[in-house]
Amino acid sequence: MNKRKHLIVSFVSVSMIWLCNVLLPICFGQDSVAQMPAPNIILIMVDDMGYSDIGCYGGEVETPNIDGLAQNGLRFTQFYNTAKCHTTRAELLTGNYAYHIGDRDMKYGATIGEVLKTVGYRTLIAGKWHQETLPTARGFDRYYGLADGCCNFFNPGTKAREGEGVPGRKAKNRLRRWAIEDRVIMGYTNPDPSFYTTDAFTDYAIDRLDEYKDETKPFLLYLPYTAPHYPLHAWPEDIAKYRGKFKVGWDVIRKQRFERMKEMGIVGPNHQLTDRASKAWDDLSEQQQDQEDLKMAVYCAMIDRVDQNLGRLFDKVKELGDWENTLIMFLSDNGACPEQPNTTPGIPPGRVESYRTVSVGWANASNTPYRKFKSSDYEGGTRTPFIAHWPSVIKGKSSGQQGGRLTNQVGHIVDISATLREITNADYPEEIQGKKTKKPVGLSLLPIFEGKQRAEHKEIYWRFNRANAVRQGNMKAIRAGKSWELYDLHADPSETRNLAKIRPEKVKELAGKWELWNANALENK
Repeated sequence: MNKRKHLIVSFVSVSMIWLCNVLLPICFGQDSVAQMPAPNIILIMVDDMGYSDIGCYGGEVETPNIDGLAQNGLRFTQFYNTAKCHTTRAELLTGNYAYHIGDRDMKYGATIGEVLKTVGYRTLIAGKWHQETLPTARGFDRYYGLADGCCNFFNPGTKAREGEGVPGRKAKNRLRRWAIEDRVIMGYTNPDPSFYTTDAFTDYAIDRLDEYKDETKPFLLYLPYTAPHYPLHAWPEDIAKYRGKFKVGWDVIRKQRFERMKEMGIVGPNHQLTDRASKAWDDLSEQQQDQEDLKMAVYCAMIDRVDQNLGRLFDKVKELGDWENTLIMFLSDNGACPEQPNTTPGIPPGRVESYRTVSVGWANASNTPYRKFKSSDYEGGTRTPFIAHWPSVIKGKSSGQQGGRLTNQVGHIVDISATLREITNADYPEEIQGKKTKKPVGLSLLPIFEGKQRAEHKEIYWRFNRANAVRQGNMKAIRAGKSWELYDLHADPSETRNLAKIRPEKVKELAGKWELWNANALENK
């Protein structure tokens, strides 16, 4: 009997171990991340790119490397930025609302560099910073890039290189701030005629991965590209791939994208294609149509070049043997841009001497199917593609599914810091540079990565100049001028039916919440 009892006890013990260590993690993902070594993290952000531009969100641009992340990872259909460059960066970096911690200096927030350094990460950045204090003073070990808002892609400085004309600029007397590590350069002209910012940022990133390849530290690489923000600059061979493909016009392109997005599941049956925001394509002359085709060809070439460079970067990560445990996230800082600072109207887009932008018609197409653009708090300004890829944790395609996983759970850029803290067991510092930090407001995305349902934000808030908004569940209140509007984003995700007069009590509630939230902005203290 004792022997039999011993065998039963042994069987039960082995079964319980198998249940706890094998079956439960498979079913529920329990402790799967906690038991893993700290992952490498690559955070990629493009600039002024619309919701539907890349291939895996319905666009025409050839983005096989980005699409590969989607194919084997997770795409969000409801992920948000702030609709503006510098505020998006402040919120992404600190996990808090920009105007609550300092939208240009982040003095009451801790950056992801400062957070992850506390748990042993090597912290790197190449690209656009757009904050006053340099990254090397805010938790990043190494930096190369544009510390300003935008610049000439071929020559960020003011002096012409031999054989070239004067670089096109937004304002004649304005010098753009560049930085190499902690050294500021006002008006940076690289002597190499093959210099192009997208290529240069990636070169620097790859060089740093090579430099630190023998370290045992995991790395954080923040890669905020300036593309496809104006000015429209691209290599001739990249432009040639798209020249002539957009002569069908923005009306046709919008309809084609919308149909592809429905087939992919990016948009659902309640979505509508919003009204055109510009002239009808057929109202343009043949010459105007050719000029517009060129603009869009250059714009697409800029995104294409980002994807080519990401292919080089991903190859390097795989070469180093770090691919399986590297979390890669990709997003845009705001919707496509309708701004028109065309300071060189006589010079076609693409060349170093030019300074041109896409038209409102193409910006509208880039944000298909949504309303409005960058700097507005309608969905066209704030909704971004967001892709997460992490082979060790995020499972992409399920049986019979094409194109990877999709989620319609709502996420926001303030969630990125919270996600990294949960993954790495890092704490948010209570004090940075002698100033007490504000408590971060983000919620970790890790449950969504693991295929679980996450608790929602009670509310999400936006503010930029006169553009204000708050989302609570599926209800969203927007104020673009004096009056608040109200939309049900489940029934009407394209924001075509203003419910403010039908549900004034909800407008009053959400407007009141926004006013209380805004009262906590630094300038109101």
